[in-house]
Amino acid sequence: MRGFRWPPPPDGGPRTWGPGPGGPRTGRPALPEPETELVATPHGVRLERLVTGTGDPVTVFAHGFGNGIATTRPFGSGVTGRKLFFQFRGHGRSDAPAGPWSYLDLARDLRAIADLGGASRAFGASLGAGALSRLLAESPERFEKLVFFLPAVLDQPRGPVARERLTDLLEAVESGDASAVADVVSLELPTAVRNTPAGWSYLRQRLDQLLRDGLADGLATLPEQAPLRDATALSAVTAPALVIGCAGDDLHPVEVAEQLAAALPQATLHVYDRPGVLWTERADLRERISGFLNE
Repeated sequence: MRGFRWPPPPDGGPRTWGPGPGGPRTGRPALPEPETELVATPHGVRLERLVTGTGDPVTVFAHGFGNGIATTRPFGSGVTGRKLFFQFRGHGRSDAPAGPWSYLDLARDLRAIADLGGASRAFGASLGAGALSRLLAESPERFEKLVFFLPAVLDQPRGPVARERLTDLLEAVESGDASAVADVVSLELPTAVRNTPAGWSYLRQRLDQLLRDGLADGLATLPEQAPLRDATALSAVTAPALVIGCAGDDLHPVEVAEQLAAALPQATLHVYDRPGVLWTERADLRERISGFLNE
């Protein structure tokens, strides 16, 4: 990674390394973390939850591996109605029951939050997309609309590059070494954004959350698992679905998005041509998701 250093300079921005004057200096990272609540679920795992917005319809948002409420909130910024954000087991303040865990366990977490909040629509990012796929295989008519953002895995485990990245994240968080965590998390940023004020802001927020809350050991075997045995298990899902993929993303192969869209009878697939869409295509992504869910 070019010129990356931790801790960042006191002013939070680049000095003599990183992009020059023409490099990006703006871009909004994940929103600050508001006060959340712990809610009891029927399967005995307390989950951290945030409810925003008012009225119907209600949409539940499921986050990715090592992420959480703060990084998922931007996806709902243009979505009408009430929005349910939560942390899967082992993330944030949610419980971490004895592991190892499976996608079935994550699907139970997602279902519980959706049922308790009366959600009729669902959004899943990466790991959350896998949990949503597993839930739908069990209950294909559970939701009226679906959005899958950068699905990472469907009926085959993650590839070696993705497994190594996720293992590195777990090990870095376990070590408590801020520099080690920053090295891994910084790979989430497009090269042009690293060592900019926006990039440092994002890193600071992610590190604050990860080093404060940690990640549970029960997550360690998830990169070796797949949510489904066979993608045809989704053939009974009739809800309209939007599947968003991205070319060139090692953690979220575009082939998985294509396979998922083909497995869902009422799916629309959109593929961005380069990674880092939360930074490079933020406005288009926001409009695409909210336009689909709000129509």
